[in-house]
Amino acid sequence: MTTTDTAAVTQPFQAEVSELLNLMVHSVYSETDIFLRELISNASDACDKLRYEAIARPELIGDGEPPKIRITPNKTAGTLVVADTGIGMDRQELIDNLGTIARSGTKAFVTRLAEAKDGAGLIGQFGVGFYSAFMVADRIVVTSRRAGSSEVWTWTSSGGAGFEVAPASEEDGKRVARGTEIALHLKSETTKYLETYEIERIVTAYSDNIQFAIELVPEEGEPRQINSASALWQRPKSELTPEDYAKAYKSIAHAFDEPAMTLHYRAEGRYSYAVLLFAPATKPFDLFEPSRKGRVKLYVRRVFITDEADILPAYLRFIRGVIDSEDLPLNISREMLQNNPQLAAIRKAVTTRVLTELETLAEKDAENFTKIWEAFGAVIKEGIYEDFERREKLLALAQFTTTAGDKRTLKQYVEGLKPNQTEIYFLVGDSIERLKSNPRLEAAAARGIEVLLLTDAVDAFWTSARLEYGGKPLKSLSQGDIDFDAIPLPDDKKDEDKAEPAADEADTIARIKATLGERVSDVKTSTRLTSSAACLVAASQGPDRELERLLSMQNRATRSKPILEINLRHPVVAAIAKADTASKTIEDLSLLLLEQAQILDGELPDDPAAFAARLNRLVLHGVG
Repeated sequence: MTTTDTAAVTQPFQAEVSELLNLMVHSVYSETDIFLRELISNASDACDKLRYEAIARPELIGDGEPPKIRITPNKTAGTLVVADTGIGMDRQELIDNLGTIARSGTKAFVTRLAEAKDGAGLIGQFGVGFYSAFMVADRIVVTSRRAGSSEVWTWTSSGGAGFEVAPASEEDGKRVARGTEIALHLKSETTKYLETYEIERIVTAYSDNIQFAIELVPEEGEPRQINSASALWQRPKSELTPEDYAKAYKSIAHAFDEPAMTLHYRAEGRYSYAVLLFAPATKPFDLFEPSRKGRVKLYVRRVFITDEADILPAYLRFIRGVIDSEDLPLNISREMLQNNPQLAAIRKAVTTRVLTELETLAEKDAENFTKIWEAFGAVIKEGIYEDFERREKLLALAQFTTTAGDKRTLKQYVEGLKPNQTEIYFLVGDSIERLKSNPRLEAAAARGIEVLLLTDAVDAFWTSARLEYGGKPLKSLSQGDIDFDAIPLPDDKKDEDKAEPAADEADTIARIKATLGERVSDVKTSTRLTSSAACLVAASQGPDRELERLLSMQNRATRSKPILEINLRHPVVAAIAKADTASKTIEDLSLLLLEQAQILDGELPDDPAAFAARLNRLVLHGVG
């Protein structure tokens, strides 16, 4: 060890940590209790890590005592100490773990935290719980000894620009034989947390199911355990109440809301394992992180192994909870988990059970299922694209906004098919309002055909697969040929359908093509339009236009040339057919058709200045 390694050093916080601490110090969330829940949760994690490492190195628990957590209030000193006999931290780990936030999207998280009313919930979900202690303390001293090490280090900060790390005193070293001790010097307005009844209230509410003993050391009297320290998932359902499950959910998921779905069962047979899973009612902050990591914890015979086993597929990553196996070896490495056949069987069975439970919830408790769908529907729909085996189940679960209403299922859609209708129609876009005014809906609306209106970014991807439901293929109204002729019009629309085209088809298309040239791949007459002049569609074999737009925004694809469909009954199209071939009117009106169609798709014309000049010219010609 060098002199530098043993000397006290002062370091600045990572920029995001400084900003986060500023929020903690100067903001007062209603749920300041979170600090104790988070410190206990971190202590539990440290105890879990010790048990895991001790499988291979039993000497790390040299005293043979099981890991535990101790809470010691001291009214005279104004301190609250949370200590654990877990894995502990060395000097570099103190710097890395308490000076930086090693998570993607940190800046965005801090911004949202500054704006959020539910800040306490976000803190827990994002894993920055340690810093919540600065809501109640103006100085924090962390003393830690890594299991198996002779060195003890202290980390000290007053929540300002930085922190100091130094070798611990001899007295501190004797006191911390293994693990971590966090001493909070409480602010004058937060000394209520030195009352034993306040500590017990928080532990009972949020940390009762922590598997390690939590001891309260009062200033007078003997230390006593204040949590049940039981693996709730191993207990029979008959012994548990909804309140027990709610407490377990808040502890396991670091949540403040109530679970919208609880799944608790024990699997027996070839493999034995206990399952306790929850579907939140609200969306966690990290739902759309690029890693798409799950948050289900894997235990083996009550020993925590990892929360990165990806037990559920990525499209169920919002599920929180625990799976505790009786059969997996305790010394299994995180790398071996990826190819373990037992875990693969557990993954398959649990995924199927979760989807079955969601189906049951949709049938028996529509209110809670709707909460899940509104929060996580966009994530579940990823599975329609990715999970071929369960595609039919996922399509059946899905709820849609359609031209017929909200929260519609494909079962309801198929039950309401019009006579001779053989396809399920959809339209993808960026907002319901824009889709409802989209000209591609006109012919479907005239016949009373229901259309799915899809606005999640993932909709452009899953609809690109060849899909069907109830034997009816899904068909985009912005792609390929559409033929509604076999579907009868209502009586009040039949006269409109008999109206003769106002322009000759071949001549009009030839004129428009001559003007637009390479701007479009083709010009066709439309069966989609009844009142609008034109719309843009994609070819039958190519990607949907919305998918192309999203991919081009990410520089992952170049956009293909669209097909311009025209309505031969529209006056503008008729004007093109009647215009003198020597005039500029044909060019202006043809380009206007294309540019109007682009605008209706939410796009800018290729040359906005030329479009404005052209529009002004046509307006002046009309009023002149």
